[in-house]
Order: sequence, then C-alpha cells, then structure tokens
Amino acid sequence: METASKPVALVTGGSRGIGAATALALADHGYDIVITYRNKAARADEVAAEIRQRGGGSLVVGCDITQPKDIERLSVALKEWRNRLNLLVLNAAGGLERDLVAADPDYPIRINRDAQLALVDMALPLMHEGGTVIFVTSHWSHLHGQVEYIPIYVPVASTKHAGEQALRARQQELAEHNIRLLVVTGDMVEGTIMAKLIERFVPGVSEERRQKGIQLPSVTEMGQAIANAAVDTTLPSGHTVVVGGSLETFERKQ
Repeated sequence: METASKPVALVTGGSRGIGAATALALADHGYDIVITYRNKAARADEVAAEIRQRGGGSLVVGCDITQPKDIERLSVALKEWRNRLNLLVLNAAGGLERDLVAADPDYPIRINRDAQLALVDMALPLMHEGGTVIFVTSHWSHLHGQVEYIPIYVPVASTKHAGEQALRARQQELAEHNIRLLVVTGDMVEGTIMAKLIERFVPGVSEERRQKGIQLPSVTEMGQAIANAAVDTTLPSGHTVVVGGSLETFERKQ
C-alpha cells in the first residue's frame, strides 16, 4: 500500500507492554505508526524495527506526556512525518511510580486525565473524519466507585476513571468532527509493569483471579483487541470493549 494512502496511528507508551503489542497488531492491519516512550528509547527502537518488518512505517518520539512542551514537540514531529492521523490510542498511564509521585503528588491525575485530554487537543487538528480515539483502561479503573480493589491501586483507578469520564464528556465535540471514542478495558494483563507492581504489593493477587476461573489476558491479546476495535467500523462511539474477565466477576461494594 502506498504510504500516502495508509492509515496513521499514534500509540502512546508504545515501547513495551500493551502499547508495543498494540503497535505491532496495528502494523498487521496496514497502519503506519508513531510510538511514544518516556525513558525506554532502545525498546522503542526495537518495536519500530518490528513494525517496519511487518510492512508499516514507523516513527519514534521521546515524550513525557505530562509535559506540554513534549506534546508540542510530538505534534511537530507528526506534522513533519505524515501530517495526518486516523487513530489515537491513549495507552500511556501511571500512578504507582514511587519516585514520580513523591516528587509530585498530583502526578497520577496529571498523567491519567490531564495528559489524555491534552493529547486529544493535539491530535484533533490532524485527525481525518472517520477517525478513532481509543482510551485503554483497566476493569478496576473503569468500575471505580462500584467495586472493591486493593488500596495501593487507588491513585491509578480514581484518576484513570476521571480520565475516562473527561473523555466521554467530549464525545459530542468529537462527533462534530466525525471522530468516535472507544474504551478498551482489560482485566489484570499478565506481563505488564502495572501487574508486576500490583503483585509486588499484594503477592498472589493474580493467582486469586485465576482460581476464580478467570483467564487473564496477555499483552498480545490486549494489543490485538485494541487493534481489532480500531478497525471495527461497526462499533459506535462510546462503546466499551471488555478484554479478559467480564466486569461482573469483580466484587461489588456493599
């Protein structure tokens, strides 16, 4: 496919985990892909090389999405590279990094809500009609306020939920540009940094989910689900794609 006609995707946090798996799955669907990373340049370059091996164009941009100057630099790089965007995958997240939270207690809300909105603002002028914004979240975050979960996850769940709600509040604005918003929520995804951090604080939590008969998704399965949602034009704006255990498997607050 000619470069000029290929769809272009931006995947934040694409150097590893779910972001990397999503970028590779999108390459298989014929996308050219921009991936961002915060501090894993070598890993990002490896993902970009694999994208090219799968026939996709690739661009790697170092970007701390909580920093306006970095988002502006990302915008410039996008314009110089393809000057268009068909898909924005809001994958990068945080909130359990002790050093970052210690230095800035507001870091969780800044990365999980404010930065997501800033990325949409950056992307909108480049997005073609018929484009898609996908917000990647977790069941615990998606159901924040309705379910029980481990206390250590509160800074992530509460702020990711706030980010999702803030994006949903912009659905009408996106619709005016013929752009849809999709949410992809996953159970604990095996192999992710977040799952490893949670397991460190609460050993055995993953096994507890498995003992309930719940099949935890892998990063590859999560990435494929995100890519499949992106190319499924039948999914309406506002639709939630559930990956792994159903939302009903989570213990509800009394």
